[in-house]
Amino acid sequence: MNSTTLDHLVIAASSLAQGVQWCEATLGITPGPGGVHTKMGTHNRLFSISGDKAPCAYAEIIAIDPNAPPIQRRRWFGLDEPALQAALLQRPQLVHAVVRTRQLDADVATWKSLGLDPGPAEAMSRATPTGELHWRLTVRDSGQLAAGGCLPTLIEWPDLAASPGWRIAPDGVQLLDLALLAPPDSPLPAAYEAIGWRGVDVVTHQADAPHCWQATFSTPLGVVSLRSY
Repeated sequence: MNSTTLDHLVIAASSLAQGVQWCEATLGITPGPGGVHTKMGTHNRLFSISGDKAPCAYAEIIAIDPNAPPIQRRRWFGLDEPALQAALLQRPQLVHAVVRTRQLDADVATWKSLGLDPGPAEAMSRATPTGELHWRLTVRDSGQLAAGGCLPTLIEWPDLAASPGWRIAPDGVQLLDLALLAPPDSPLPAAYEAIGWRGVDVVTHQADAPHCWQATFSTPLGVVSLRSY
């Protein structure tokens, strides 16, 4: 049986320095080290959000790496989009969720049968102090996020314990709830159900409103909620 659960949440920043300052001021913790994604020209910092709602989940603060050589593609998570770049100059923003699966190719095919395009699966890697980290995940060729970022990226680790969520020490932040705010005719609840992901609450709002994530955390500074727009 497939094991489909939240792997991590993606918080985009205009720079990692800005992201760290935001994390300290908003969540009351300093994010731990991450790494460099040479293939995408980005780098990140990580912190645990593991709890009953999402065991072994984490969050990444990600930004374009100013020291990366030019890349011949669009970066993931919409980081090349001018509108997002302008918004990130004001503050970092929750933009996306990444869902861990044991059958990535089958889940991609399932979503395509529903008329949804998660993008092709790509092999990725980055260096860590304990060796090279490898994984596969879906990346749309355009780099744009579908449904306002609410169609998750699918990720498959060579084994479940390879995800950083198993190794990041808890630091006082825990995901209490993850909700999808969606119009009544949204195809996303059915898409989640089709791959067996039930770790998100669906809240219906007005028909003309965009899709949106709302994540609620317990933190050293109290309960904090983030929205993706």
